[in-house]
Amino acid sequence: MALSKEQIAQRIAKEVKDRYYVNLGIGIPTLVANFVQNDISVEFQSENGILGMGPFPFEGEEDPDLINAGKQTITALPGASFFDSAMSFGMIRGQHVDLTILGAMEVSQNGDIANWKIPGKMVKGMGGAMDLVASAENIIVAMMHTNREGESKLLKECSLPLTGVKCVKKIVTNLAVLEIIDGKFHLLERAPGVSVEEIQKATEGDLVVKGDILEMKF
Repeated sequence: MALSKEQIAQRIAKEVKDRYYVNLGIGIPTLVANFVQNDISVEFQSENGILGMGPFPFEGEEDPDLINAGKQTITALPGASFFDSAMSFGMIRGQHVDLTILGAMEVSQNGDIANWKIPGKMVKGMGGAMDLVASAENIIVAMMHTNREGESKLLKECSLPLTGVKCVKKIVTNLAVLEIIDGKFHLLERAPGVSVEEIQKATEGDLVVKGDILEMKF
């Protein structure tokens, strides 16, 4: 059974370690803050100038002045700090973020990522995505394995305008956990009830399968 967006975020939360500084991108990555273990200390950063971001607020408890980079209302943990964009991007460009979690429209087997523009559609700009992929050394992508037409989004080469080149290390989709090694997708885990054959069929890029592939655990 394919994972929901919440389950993708829950699996990625297992990659977050104690004392990490983590940047959460727009979309599925914002959900990760809801699933981090209670026994570890993590600082979530949003590029619009927040360090110490908490989980989403409960309905009726939203503060319209407290938002993330995707303009969603959020909460702030005790000790959170607020600062301008220059300080925020100084943290990113200075490589003070331990883990970056991003959404993507396409990822290539070379580790390239396309997540900011679809040709012919109006967009305001790339935003902070380019800075994040250029500066981060540890990037995990949260995405759907295929598009609405069932076509693979894990490709030999991206067809959409690139955000970054050779920067993605690990991908968690609704079907699998994969790692990019030597220009190929390596299958690490599969979603509960999803077969290796289904993942192979849904992956256009070169997929390496070694040994028994275990189901994800949350």
